[in-house]
Amino acid sequence: MSASYIPPRVWRWQPGNGGKFANINRPVAGATHDKALPLGEHPLQLYSLATPNGVKVTLMLEELLELGVKEAEYDAWLIDISEGEQFSSGFVEINPNSKIPALVDYSVDPPQRVFESGSILFYLAEKYGYFLPQKPHERTECMNWAFWQMGSAPMLGGGFGHFYAYAPDKQEYPINRFTMEVKRQLDVLDRHLANNTYMVGENYTLADMLIWPWYGALVMGRLYDAAEFLEADNYTHVLRWAQAIDARPAAQRGRKVNRVWGEESEQLKERHSSADFENLKK
Repeated sequence: MSASYIPPRVWRWQPGNGGKFANINRPVAGATHDKALPLGEHPLQLYSLATPNGVKVTLMLEELLELGVKEAEYDAWLIDISEGEQFSSGFVEINPNSKIPALVDYSVDPPQRVFESGSILFYLAEKYGYFLPQKPHERTECMNWAFWQMGSAPMLGGGFGHFYAYAPDKQEYPINRFTMEVKRQLDVLDRHLANNTYMVGENYTLADMLIWPWYGALVMGRLYDAAEFLEADNYTHVLRWAQAIDARPAAQRGRKVNRVWGEESEQLKERHSSADFENLKK
């Protein structure tokens, strides 16, 4: 441990302690202000942002619509986490953990709230009967990789992403620690995808949709601007898989929903129908 910092006997929170998101971080849960969530015309109401976790859900919804599942039409409302909108009373009611994404299904009585990206994808896959294999072996393999992603991504996002991209100052130890783990995870994927087209053999499943917005974006240079740092080109099988998913029309649409950064042609702040994509600037 560095001699420059000795932990106190009891930790006390210091507001605004640095970092890109310091103004919204706090050690307690609950709402900070009263504000109802907007409500659209479709049974499925999504409240999200186009972070990797948010893209998982819009990818799944767009894939369902691509298959002709009209019941999967949805409204996607922007939750600006930089402004603390995830702490509104309306959002906390549907996700007490105040993290995007969160979904409400009004096609059932009472309306069903669904939070945590993995839970949302599992809910949608079971509801509509797609992207979750029915054969026990394949279903279990799909869930193996789904839980792998949910358990591994905090190392990539909260660990590597925080210290490499968002921390107020660069520190060698945490960057080295989390870089080592992210590269190990990429190697896990690369070895698996050397013998599999998708995460479950030839089947495109919810496991791919959970993993691609994180690790696919990473190797394609869209996350943290870290592809060169991580030597992402070395993970040839991950890159092949990522590019194959990136070419899917539903993936191209899904990654634009609730996006408010980058090229204007890539930003669809809210989504209420498929026609919204046609209005994006070219």
